[in-house]
Parts: sequence; C-alpha cells; structure tokens
Amino acid sequence: MSTFVLFHVVISLIAIAAGFVVLVGLLRGQRLDGWTAVFLVTTIATSVTGYGIPADRLLPSHVVGAISLVVLAIAVYALYLRHLEGGWRRAYVVTAITALYLNVFVLVVQLFIRVPFLRPLAPTQSEPPFQLAQAVVLVAFLAFGRASVRRFQPSRA
Repeated sequence: MSTFVLFHVVISLIAIAAGFVVLVGLLRGQRLDGWTAVFLVTTIATSVTGYGIPADRLLPSHVVGAISLVVLAIAVYALYLRHLEGGWRRAYVVTAITALYLNVFVLVVQLFIRVPFLRPLAPTQSEPPFQLAQAVVLVAFLAFGRASVRRFQPSRA
C-alpha cells in the first residue's frame, strides 16, 4: 500500500469515527462543533484524495466521491453560511448523515474486497451477503436520519 493510499485510508477512518460522534450528537439534539469540523474536513479530504488513487477508468468510487462532495458542500453551506436557520437545519442533518452513509457504504465495499473472511462470501459484490450488509447499513442510516431530523435543534447547542 502506497503512502498516499494509506493516508487516504487513515483520513477515511477518522472521518467515519468523527461522523459517528457527530451522529450521536444529532440523535441527542446536540451540536458538537469541534467534532463536526473534524468530520466535515476529513470527509471532504477523503473524497478529494480518492481521485488521486490511480485508476484507468471511471470507477463507482469516483461517482460516490462526486456525490459526497456535492452533499458536503450543502452541509457546509447550511451549517457555516446559513447557520442552520429554517430549512437549513434539516438540510444540514440530511446531508451530514448522507455523507457519513456514503463513507460507510464504501467501507463495506472495501471490507468485502480486502478482508479474507468476507471476500469469498461476495467475490463480485452482487451476492446476497454483500447485498444484505449494504441493506442493513442503508436501513440503519435511514432510521438515524429520521430520528436526527426530529431531535436535532440548534437552540439546544
């Protein structure tokens, strides 16, 4: 693994860990500004550095990275420029959780590619174990998102 890829992996894992801390804050109705900044910066860095990994064609990870960057731009705008006013609170919550979901989605993909125990269960990533894992992640994030939209209120900061 090259130093650049290792850097990309490390910031991706930091982004996911920070994202889960932010998610817990959202579910508790709390703003965690420091953790949020770490989450947003490392998630943006994850998406940007993903494009620096050599590839001979457009990959699904490039598409996920592009979607993530758009979602993150909305989250940053809602939080730092619109200060979560009105509908921007909901926009922030939805986009922040979507960005975390996309990171976890890619993590699951990478686990099925790289973990020796998981690789034979889904060698083409179209097999039921992979689909089930991704479905569980999606349903969990939909539930987290719904609860966070209801519970997160900036006035509780």
